[in-house]
Amino acid sequence: MLSLSGANEAVRAPTDGTLADQSVGGCAACSASAPFDPRQLTRELKAFKDPQPWRSGFELAITLVPFLLLCWLMLAAVEAGYLLSLVLTVPASFFLLRTFLIQHDCGHGAFLPSRAGNDWLGRALGVLTLTPYDCWRRSHALHHAGTGNLDARGLGDVDTLTVREFRALTRTRQMLYRLYRHPLVLLGLGPAYLFLLRHRLPIGLMNAGWIYWISAIVTNAAIVLLLAALVLQFGIGTVALVVLPVVLITASIGVWLFYVQHQFEDAHWDQGADWSFHHAAIRGSSHLDLPPVLRWFTANIGVHHVHHLASRIPFYRLPEVLRAYPRLRAMNRLTPLETLATLRLALWDEDQRRLVPFH
Repeated sequence: MLSLSGANEAVRAPTDGTLADQSVGGCAACSASAPFDPRQLTRELKAFKDPQPWRSGFELAITLVPFLLLCWLMLAAVEAGYLLSLVLTVPASFFLLRTFLIQHDCGHGAFLPSRAGNDWLGRALGVLTLTPYDCWRRSHALHHAGTGNLDARGLGDVDTLTVREFRALTRTRQMLYRLYRHPLVLLGLGPAYLFLLRHRLPIGLMNAGWIYWISAIVTNAAIVLLLAALVLQFGIGTVALVVLPVVLITASIGVWLFYVQHQFEDAHWDQGADWSFHHAAIRGSSHLDLPPVLRWFTANIGVHHVHHLASRIPFYRLPEVLRAYPRLRAMNRLTPLETLATLRLALWDEDQRRLVPFH
C-alpha cells in the first residue's frame, strides 16, 4: 500500500534538483533570486509535521459540535417552517466540509499522533461525510503519488486529456468529454453522483482487496442506521429536506476546491522520465488565497502546493509554513474570482505546456 504521506519515498527526485524560474523564500533560500530546491524544502518542512493532540481535539470539537447542533436545529425547524432550515443549510454545509477535511488529514496520518487513532477517527467521520474512509484514503494516496503525471491519471483525479488525445477521439467520445468537463456536470451532477452513488461501492478498488469492500459496506450500513434513527424521530420527508441539501452543497464546494487545486492555466504535467514527484507537487498544485473565514472553514486546504510537498503537516500548521517561507504565498496563487476562469480550461497542451480551453 502506498505511503499516506504522499509516497515521497516511492518517487524519483527532480532531474535538475532546482526550480530557478519558481524560486521560493524560506530558511534555505532567502534571496529573491535564489534557486529553489524542492527536495531541500521537503526536508525542512518536516519540522512542521508533528500534530498537537490538544489542538487536534479542539479543532475536532469546534467543527463537530456546531455541525451536529445545526443539524438538530434544522430538523426541528422544518416542523415550524422550512425557511429557517434553509437559512441554516449553508453554514451546516461548511461545517460538514470542514469535517471532511479533518477526515482528509486523518488519511494522511496528519491529524493525530498515532496511525490507529487517525484511521478510526477517519472511519467514524466517513459516516457523516458519506465517504468510506479506507477506499478514499487509498485512491487519495494514489492521487498524491502521481499528481501531474500523465502516465498515472485515472484514479482520484479530475479526468484531463491532452490536446493530441482529444483530437484522436471519435466525435462521440469528444462530445462526452466536453459534457464531462462542463461546469454544470463538474460542480453539479458530478459531486452528487460521487457522494450519493459512487462512494457506495469501492469503484476502482474492487479487485484491490477485501478491506475496501468492508470499508464501503460497513460505512453504508452505519449511514443507513443513522438515517433510520433520524427518520423514526423526524419522518422521512423532514430528513430528506435537511440532509440532501447539506450533502449536495458540501459535495459541490468540495469538488470545486479539488478542481482548482490542480486545474489552473500554469499547472504542471509531465510523463515518463521527465516527471518527478517534488517538481510536480510544488508546481502542479495551486495556492487558493481565500478570505480568513473561508480559510478556516476549508481547513487551509487552499495551501495545496505545500500540502502536496509535505502532506503529513496538519492543516492548522500550514499557516506557520507560509509565515516561515513568505515567498510561497505568491506561488501558483489564485483568488476566488480568478478560479472562475479555470472552469473554461479542459485540455493539457503538450506544446504550450499549459492547460487550455477547447477552442
